[in-house]
Amino acid sequence: MSGDRAVLVERPGVHRLVTRPRPEPGPGEALVRVAAAGICLSDREVYEGRRAPGYARYPVVPGHEWSGTVEAVGAGVDPALLGRPCVGEGFRSCGFCERCRYGETSLCTAGYAETGFTEPGAFADRLLVPARLLHPLPEGADLRAAALLEPAAVVAGAVRAGRPRPGERIAVVGAGTLGLLAVQWLASASPAELAVVDPRAARAEQALGFGATRALGPAEVRAAHSGFDLVVETAGAPTTAASSCLLARRGGRVVLTGMFAEGAAGIDPVHLSVSQLELRSVFGASSAAWADAVRAFAAGVLDPAPLVTHEFPLDRFAEALALVGGDDPAVGKVLLRP
Repeated sequence: MSGDRAVLVERPGVHRLVTRPRPEPGPGEALVRVAAAGICLSDREVYEGRRAPGYARYPVVPGHEWSGTVEAVGAGVDPALLGRPCVGEGFRSCGFCERCRYGETSLCTAGYAETGFTEPGAFADRLLVPARLLHPLPEGADLRAAALLEPAAVVAGAVRAGRPRPGERIAVVGAGTLGLLAVQWLASASPAELAVVDPRAARAEQALGFGATRALGPAEVRAAHSGFDLVVETAGAPTTAASSCLLARRGGRVVLTGMFAEGAAGIDPVHLSVSQLELRSVFGASSAAWADAVRAFAAGVLDPAPLVTHEFPLDRFAEALALVGGDDPAVGKVLLRP
């Protein structure tokens, strides 16, 4: 039995590259050879021990954004999956609770379990997952770009919640990975205006190449208040939930996708009620949102490849992680390539 390498975070701040027995798929499982795995701020939170209680379990192999190829399948799994390029949902939803049966798998009431946080993730040579969570990709798909389909699925959930219509004025708050993917996706909805809001001028300007029609910095934001039919918040900064609501017109729609920390500024309930805003939030992605993201990727509507700026092997995990979350505009998406 050949060994596999994996980045094991033993406890906050402590990791090592381990060699472990190659996983073998059991009934209903698939073994995926990892092609690429993205690093995001959530992974840094896991490493630094800042993940909310109950949303990480140590020791853990992180990695929830990934792509790969099915190498083996267990009993009861369609053998046609063998050799297929794929991505996979992170939430280990039960499939049986009321929310799952309703199709809202990201709201599963059976308890939180997610690849890379409470279950072994993709910072490894191979990944063992329930085959029912896989989404096959077209043959020849760019697996480097496909590693970003997890954040793209979150964006798909936001688009589902926001219901953009042609000719609307849309703003995206934040120009990180989620924000740029949202800009690219929303540009396909034929908006009359697609603005991106970010205090980092270089990031905001980058969004213009993804389909935004203008970039707004701190000096321009106040004049844009009440100017948008739909606002999609992606930053998760302390003030962006509240400020996103101020950007929406009366009767407008606001979708929050950022991960907020304790102490973030609250939304003014007077403004919310008087302006009759429709407010939604997105955490993770449902199976339906994943299907939307994969379909958009396969059709060429969504191309995450330009977001990737750095790639590292597994044994340079610490170096790769250190790049994530900084303000360097030259650092976009960072990948590990086993």
